[in-house]
Amino acid sequence: MKLIALDLDGTTLNSTKEISDENIGAIKKAQQQGHIVMILSGRSQTSINEQLAKYGLDCPVGGNNGTAIYVNGKLVELNSLSPTQNQKVAVEIEKEYVPYNISTNKGIFAPRNWSERLESVLLSGRVPEEYYENKHYKMFTTPPHVYGHSFFDQVEEIINNKDFTVQKFLILGLDPEQKKRMQQNLQSIEETYVAGSSPFNLEVTHFNGNKGYGLKVMARYFNIPLEDTVAIGDENNDIPMFNAAGLSIAMGNAEEEVKKHSDIVTLSNDEHGVAYAIERYILN
Repeated sequence: MKLIALDLDGTTLNSTKEISDENIGAIKKAQQQGHIVMILSGRSQTSINEQLAKYGLDCPVGGNNGTAIYVNGKLVELNSLSPTQNQKVAVEIEKEYVPYNISTNKGIFAPRNWSERLESVLLSGRVPEEYYENKHYKMFTTPPHVYGHSFFDQVEEIINNKDFTVQKFLILGLDPEQKKRMQQNLQSIEETYVAGSSPFNLEVTHFNGNKGYGLKVMARYFNIPLEDTVAIGDENNDIPMFNAAGLSIAMGNAEEEVKKHSDIVTLSNDEHGVAYAIERYILN
């Protein structure tokens, strides 16, 4: 038995945000042969399950970069930021007046002036032209209400609410210098993990809130040795699970830095690279 951890966007999903029949077939075939196939994504557990339900797929899930691990809909482990970490992260974000959202145990929340923040940076003239053509640009610049997110007027409404636990801050850093400045400041906050799934976003989680730790939690749950785990992904936030897995496979469309951390490179997400990898390197 192997544990196969699949990233979602840019990996299992093709460029039109669909799971191909080839990928669906390979995932189901692996499950039928007794392997565990999990989705390990920067998306929330709800968003992941909505995607899987469209295609009749049933998989364990690691949401928000592995901060929330679910098996059969049951929460196995949750790694949240502390109130002190939340306060320090919020201060750094608000200094820069950038769009962001907060993933919590009560859903995802964004500042009510999110669109004004986005417009401010777009009008600054500091956004590189190539960002507008990036495959992730539309997803990250779509207004929060389209995704069904809720809004707050002051961030303290979320981070000072004792009923809320925060799993992730997702920050849009379209100005490269601003993003670099934020990243340096956020990385200095104790026991946080700062990653990104595109050239212009930052994701802040607890130190254990990364895909590598999420893979280890799921392997431990199913009593699968790490040498029998496989990770397939395409972005920088997949590197921790590449480092943890027995076999790491980068998509053909992955960033070059990601490929350097992989054992094997498969086909792209528009060439059913997940199906190719599963069939060639696991089932055969």
